[in-house]
Amino acid sequence: MTNHDSFDDYLIAPDPGRAGLTRAVEGVDHEGNRAAISVVEERPLTIYLNSQEIVTAMTIGDYPEYLALGFLKNQGMLREGEAVIAVQYDDEIETVVVRTDSQTTYEEKLKKKTRTSGCAVGTVFGDMMEGLEGLTLPPAEVRTSWLYALAHKINRTPSLYLEAGAIHGTVLCEEDRPLVYMEDVGRHNAVDKIAGWMLSEGVSPKGKILYTTGRLTSEMVIKTALMGIPVLASRSGFTAWGVEIARQVGLTLIGRMRGQRFVCLAGEERLVRDIDPKSVPEEDRKSRRKGAPDA
Repeated sequence: MTNHDSFDDYLIAPDPGRAGLTRAVEGVDHEGNRAAISVVEERPLTIYLNSQEIVTAMTIGDYPEYLALGFLKNQGMLREGEAVIAVQYDDEIETVVVRTDSQTTYEEKLKKKTRTSGCAVGTVFGDMMEGLEGLTLPPAEVRTSWLYALAHKINRTPSLYLEAGAIHGTVLCEEDRPLVYMEDVGRHNAVDKIAGWMLSEGVSPKGKILYTTGRLTSEMVIKTALMGIPVLASRSGFTAWGVEIARQVGLTLIGRMRGQRFVCLAGEERLVRDIDPKSVPEEDRKSRRKGAPDA
């Protein structure tokens, strides 16, 4: 049985003490007293595909190679069967170059770039929607006991969010086990890091659950579907278009996960209710996911 209070079994977990992710900033509080709080750093990361500059993202700066790979994959700029031969990061000029075995040009695609309901990176949204045509997500079951166990563990995992706030988290899970937990200033950046890790490590989306701390928007649904993951869950709420797209592609969409409660607005046929919600303890104030006191 999984020990849900141990954080050692993550393949990648947040490292809130990592140098360069936060810094102390002084100010004054509501009573006029001097106060220093920890705030999240933002820095630009420019992504190239071969010789073509694609985008500059604002990011916290960890796992730049995964972010670049995942972004290009989720934008449809890395096709199935297209081999990535190198991923080169230069920290001095804050640039990642992803090199493939064939040259590609995306000038016309980049002219269509629009900003979505996410933050930090514009998205070639039309191309993402096109990628959903004919998409079939793998069959899966989602036991409600897994959902409760995941929420219990993820919300207690030491993270940059709990240290400083102002950040989003996304966790790749399998059954009741969180595997990879990524954070960033944009929730889609965190998702792209997950996608990049899966691509780099050759990890299958079969049987996976994606958990996010952010809203279940159209972009989050599309990215999850394009990654081939059949289940997306969150503590936060939904947008109507996110729900509509999830229903169109057969994605299980679960939100407002707090204590004993959750709401499933798409793909409820995957749910297996194997635990009485009344047996799940309600969240007390100490265990609720929240930012640092001054965040």
